[in-house]
Amino acid sequence: MSQSRDPISAQNRRTLALGAVGALAGLAMAGYALFTAEGTSTLYVAPENVAVVNQQPISRIDYAAALQTLYAKTLGEATTEERQRVLDDLIAEELMVQRAKELDVPLTDQMVRSSMVSAVQAQAAMSAYTELPGEAELKAYFETNVAEYQSEGIMAVKNYVFADASTAAAAVTALKAGLPAAAVLKTYGGTDTERVKGEEFYFAAKIHLGDVLFAAARELPDGGISAPVQDNGHHVLVMIKNVRPVAYSFDSARAKVLQDYRRDTAKKLQAANRDFLHKRANILIAEDMRK
Repeated sequence: MSQSRDPISAQNRRTLALGAVGALAGLAMAGYALFTAEGTSTLYVAPENVAVVNQQPISRIDYAAALQTLYAKTLGEATTEERQRVLDDLIAEELMVQRAKELDVPLTDQMVRSSMVSAVQAQAAMSAYTELPGEAELKAYFETNVAEYQSEGIMAVKNYVFADASTAAAAVTALKAGLPAAAVLKTYGGTDTERVKGEEFYFAAKIHLGDVLFAAARELPDGGISAPVQDNGHHVLVMIKNVRPVAYSFDSARAKVLQDYRRDTAKKLQAANRDFLHKRANILIAEDMRK
């Protein structure tokens, strides 16, 4: 006599089978996600990369730049051996960087720390050099800083110093009357400081004369003689040649305006980045170092 099947047991078996299939499918999906998610181990190398080292990609851009730096060749021009050497070098570099992170080298090596700071600053300022400002922005920047866009002035000036205000004033009168400088210095006990030797650009003359004397000198015409100027002594300036700066037009200065605009924009971006990092950080300062 044949044994009848238990319908409940059959249903349980089907349920278990379907559950097992579902579990296997779930594991397969989880495994795929695990090994393809960013930051996880995978056998897949994205098209924009040439390699992945411990889940850290090496980009084709970096590879091409290294190839150009080492061999001055493009990917199509390099030999197989050259391409392989560059790839090996980049992989070795990435392994060293990862090992340095494990050892906290950036925390102890000043050169590495400086390089990391420079890299972060460069990243923060990147848009300043990759985005082209509009003409209106450049012209507004030019007009705000128009004093920066002019030719460099040139001057040749004599700087005589006297013991007191009265002898300096007498020397001015004598010089304006046409008495030779050598005679004036001898008569009134003056000295030629020789701070400016021959013709010098304005910036150099300003360094040698100092702010006070330079401000008086730049206003003198050729052959002009200043009133006595007090600046650690009583000075008389005699201008031999004064070629004043000439302002550039926006069009003629445009290249430098763009360069300066990008430089200043980069500084602003870097300052904003520092402020952002500072605000989000938890910083504790020793009590004796607080302002």
